[in-house]
Amino acid sequence: HVLDPLPPEVDEAVLATGYKSEEIARFVAAHPPRVPVRCVPESEPLGTGGGMRNAAEGVSDPFLLLNSDVIAEIDVRRVVEFQRTKGGLGTMTLAHVEDTSPYGVAALDPDDRITRFIEKPAPAAAPSHWINAGLSVWSREVVLGIPPGRPVSFESEILPPLLSRGVFGFRLSGFWEDAGTPDRLLRAQQLLFDGGRGGRGNVPPGALGKGPVAAGSGCQVNGATFGPYVTLGDSVTVERGAHIENAVVMEGAVVGREASVVGSLLGPHARIAAGHAVNHQVIGENGEA
Repeated sequence: HVLDPLPPEVDEAVLATGYKSEEIARFVAAHPPRVPVRCVPESEPLGTGGGMRNAAEGVSDPFLLLNSDVIAEIDVRRVVEFQRTKGGLGTMTLAHVEDTSPYGVAALDPDDRITRFIEKPAPAAAPSHWINAGLSVWSREVVLGIPPGRPVSFESEILPPLLSRGVFGFRLSGFWEDAGTPDRLLRAQQLLFDGGRGGRGNVPPGALGKGPVAAGSGCQVNGATFGPYVTLGDSVTVERGAHIENAVVMEGAVVGREASVVGSLLGPHARIAAGHAVNHQVIGENGEA
């Protein structure tokens, strides 16, 4: 879903991977997106800038940078054209939020040029409510200028000196969500469904209730009921009388007879006992409740 907004002229996406890099590579190989993907692992954590530099071989000029936990409605072609018109070294998309404290915050002049960028400021110190939305366009010289082979923070080490050479802010008007926590992941799922990107949305055959529901292959759900906003991975079993709503249930998980799962995430091969209620919880891989 992170790659959904990329236009057809993008011919390759590079994933800078660290934690569980082998698992990510296996998943991409088994579920190839429409854009060819190459995974470049890090042998040690390199930070946001060091990870970019580690994955920079063959990068285009300009190139797109995407945060992997952002779900958004972005017209990437408009962002690229905005960058061409403004010039400078780069353009960062910006989303308007009330609570800026978890994010990097931009101050802009009347020409949408970013004059200051503060990473995770205290609320009183935030220069605006426009935060880094996680998609940007950069000149290749930006990534090639990052010191190789060591951890580097792009936001605190690399970005501030670039501002004097021209970095602009493109203000988003569509939906945006940072899916980096369980609650925000479920919110992102709702936004994707409502925006037509979550799947077909039908209640699976043999089940009752209300969609949208996206179900993988091999799911068994006869006699189960669903509320809105549910994703089922491959080979999920939801037994008769069980109910699921506003949830993600990953591959191979089992929800027992008359159990309920609401506002929760179930990891691969998790098992929920018959009659048990799971409310706003995260059950990890092979976990039981």
